[in-house]
Amino acid sequence: QVQLVESGGGLVQAGGSLRLSCTTSGLIFSSATMGWFRQAPGKEREFVVFITWNGGSTYYADAVLGRFTISRDNAKNTVYLQMNSLTPEDTAVYYCGANLARRDYTSPWAYHYWGQGTQVTVSS
Repeated sequence: QVQLVESGGGLVQAGGSLRLSCTTSGLIFSSATMGWFRQAPGKEREFVVFITWNGGSTYYADAVLGRFTISRDNAKNTVYLQMNSLTPEDTAVYYCGANLARRDYTSPWAYHYWGQGTQVTVSS
């Protein structure tokens, strides 16, 4: 059984930082491109960033470029999202996903597995 478990969310003031983690099990983690998406109330799930299976490539949404950093540790089956200079517009539930198809990395429908999400709230 594949499981993805996010952690690290919370309440932070604008300008602050958080580090999210997503630990997986039951998955050949080193073969999966991992993505972070977020969903604010009343909005669709939106792409944030992905990192390819070997960590060789990353791609960020414009809204987070220069503020967020994705990384992965294949030995720990874990992907991380370091979020700096947070703004209230970053408030959302953040989800990690695993893409085994090796394509369409910015599309949520292309991800095979999802975590339960972790809430990030940024106060002004």
